[in-house]
Amino acid sequence: MTALKNLQDLYVEQLKDLYSAETQLVEALPKMEQAATDPQLKEGFRLHLEQTRQHVNRLESVFADLGEEPGGHTCKAMKGLIAEGAEMIDQEAAPAVKDAGLIACAQRVEHYEIAGYGTVARYAEVLGKRQHLETLRTTETEEKKTDSQLTELAGSINQTAMRA
Repeated sequence: MTALKNLQDLYVEQLKDLYSAETQLVEALPKMEQAATDPQLKEGFRLHLEQTRQHVNRLESVFADLGEEPGGHTCKAMKGLIAEGAEMIDQEAAPAVKDAGLIACAQRVEHYEIAGYGTVARYAEVLGKRQHLETLRTTETEEKKTDSQLTELAGSINQTAMRA
């Protein structure tokens, strides 16, 4: 583990954590889409996969600008969140109940990402990295929108799950 001597070092380390989280999510989202039964939820997972690929590309551009490599770090938090999602996928449950559980798992992921992007955006601001700040805030806003969409979708799915 590299010593963190200053905010720049911490910024790069946190960006690597987000990069790992996003690349893990690229692998997990198709499994969540396949496990979902509600058509809107399936579509939401599919769309979020496309968006997550864009997030990976944005992070790669930030790393290129910094002259840093994005790899070499594993986000343990995302690994755990994805493991919980995998448990839900494997859970024997009524379709709407499983969908409600998948939403819960997905929202935990979104909240983690919102926190991560919010943090690195503030670092970018302090470090005077205006272009990075715009990029990171764009992704943070998209993560918040996805979380909001999941909350809205949960309204109807949770009602169906209650009747299961």
